[in-house]
Amino acid sequence: MAAPFNSPLETGVRSLSILAAAFPNALDLQRLVDFDYLVVHSGDAGGPESLHAPLPLRSGELLVRRGLIESGLLLMMSRGLVQRITSSAGIQYIATDSAGAFLSSLSSPYLARLKQRARWVADTFGEASDEELRLVTQRFFEEWSTQFQRVEGAGEVRP
Repeated sequence: MAAPFNSPLETGVRSLSILAAAFPNALDLQRLVDFDYLVVHSGDAGGPESLHAPLPLRSGELLVRRGLIESGLLLMMSRGLVQRITSSAGIQYIATDSAGAFLSSLSSPYLARLKQRARWVADTFGEASDEELRLVTQRFFEEWSTQFQRVEGAGEVRP
């Protein structure tokens, strides 16, 4: 049975929404990973209410999100909705002319919120340098990693 969350379809539609909001700009995979996190957890970055529930340890998602997004991009490319381009900047992805029509044909409260958050991320972070964006997402990762640090004195046996 396929997992309903973070399936190639779900991550592909999220990536497609991000690419459509960023159009005509192409995005590399790392920026898509960062933007996907920001779309899903927009409330963490001072944006609109998060698309998904604020689960504990959610910042750890940054570690596993890359492969999921790659699978979603491959699905969207196989349907002619995303194009992979190579340039001196490396491999990037861009929404095709069909992306807008496809996204417009999808209607649900979730997808409306997804599109709104994708637009917010593109408007808020679209012009950010790689370093600026890294600093934003690094803050989430640092918050997550501190949850695994041993509390001083915890578990010590005292005589």
